[in-house]
Amino acid sequence: MNEAIRKLEPTAMWSNFADLNAVPRPSKKEERVIQFIKSFGEKLSLPTYVDEVGNVIIKKPATKGMEDRVTVVLQSHLDMVHQKNAATQFDFNTQGIEMMIDGDWVKANGTTLGADNGIGVASIMALLESTNIPHPALEALFTIDEETGMTGALNLKGGLLDGEIMLNLDTEDDHELTIGCAGGIDVTANGTYIAEIPKNTNAYRLTIKGLTGGHSGMDIHRGRGNANKLMNRLLLLLSNDLQIEIASIDGGSLRNAIPRESFAIVTVGDANKDAFKKQVQDFEKIIKEEYATTDSKLVITIEEEAIPSQVLNADFQYKLLRSIYACPFGIYRMSPDIAGLVQTSNNVARVIVKDGTYQIQCLTRSSVNTEKTDLQLSITSAFELLGATVTATGSYPGWTPKPSSPIVKLMSDLYKERFNTKASVSACHAGLECGILGTNYPSMQMISFGPNITGAHSPDEKVQISSVQKYWGFLLETLVRIPKK
Repeated sequence: MNEAIRKLEPTAMWSNFADLNAVPRPSKKEERVIQFIKSFGEKLSLPTYVDEVGNVIIKKPATKGMEDRVTVVLQSHLDMVHQKNAATQFDFNTQGIEMMIDGDWVKANGTTLGADNGIGVASIMALLESTNIPHPALEALFTIDEETGMTGALNLKGGLLDGEIMLNLDTEDDHELTIGCAGGIDVTANGTYIAEIPKNTNAYRLTIKGLTGGHSGMDIHRGRGNANKLMNRLLLLLSNDLQIEIASIDGGSLRNAIPRESFAIVTVGDANKDAFKKQVQDFEKIIKEEYATTDSKLVITIEEEAIPSQVLNADFQYKLLRSIYACPFGIYRMSPDIAGLVQTSNNVARVIVKDGTYQIQCLTRSSVNTEKTDLQLSITSAFELLGATVTATGSYPGWTPKPSSPIVKLMSDLYKERFNTKASVSACHAGLECGILGTNYPSMQMISFGPNITGAHSPDEKVQISSVQKYWGFLLETLVRIPKK
């Protein structure tokens, strides 16, 4: 299946992508991919260094005639988001990604593809091993843990890189040149509750699935459903009308992915069995209508379950459902300065309630640090009223746009020359590493670009073949035009 990928153009890049995707590389478990990249650099006899946290740096001298050019840092992250469809049998810790060609696109078999940021990594690998591509001196920076904390970028020390220009190969639209991004912070509510023996005599498993999901930054403006918020809406409705008891809730997966699935086990009294089923069916019709455009495959199912040994006490259930209801999801504020840019948002990413403990995980993003803090406090307040202990961790800064930077002008002009249209030069709502890296390298010019990738952070992820070819040619020509020192 993956061998067909190696025959695509540019073959050097696609072949490296296939090699990379054979290596399991979940965030925070990057040992194998770190060794893979380290061995790659060493086999090329290039200076290769792994820092204290696992970032890999490989340096390559300029090709003949390019020695007088400014050194360029090429940067991408090694880890990938692991998501799969519920029916897909796949172990991300042991299996390589199964890829396939679908027309002009490459996608995976029921899982995330890893084009985010594997295409960037593979591009850098192809340049490092090339013998006939002209380029200035290169410093390849492969960071770890970008998707779940950016700890690689946060812990990269100053003084390791000499480059004056950084090309970050981690955006997902081939007509965009990104020059700024949002910062983020993880907000987590934890607590315990007193469980009770259920009074009701019937138990059911509720499932909400089939949502589109996606990247909690780049896709947050698309109005897609959040399985955690929809499940909470349903449970509150049933709790108010039919006195259900909740035994457990398990929804979402990763902070940076819009939740696609949620599961809950509830109990219902004999007198309310029929009304319960009808209300769930009625709710499904309402939600399908509301989300027909964005989540056309949404379904809600009911299955009989064994009576659970314990359920939430009524007072905690009342407060929990209302606290989650009060927690914002989606756009908090649009930028008043940059048209169409989401300035601040929140993703209610994970809800786990079971066996006397609960946890709600959010990822709050903003390109304005004070506004990020304001939204964080709003979320904290909602869950502190529940009695939760709320922590805010993993904060990282945004990347302030510098539209007058020489690399921005160089690449904007080159884009217009090659494609006879203007590039979209803008900031994005995703969390790129440039802002963090700029803390220790403040004078480095930075810009981010990449090919068309859709459905990132979901099993629908795919990358466009023709767009990769467009991006690859643009990257090579950019390296040729890097200015002299």
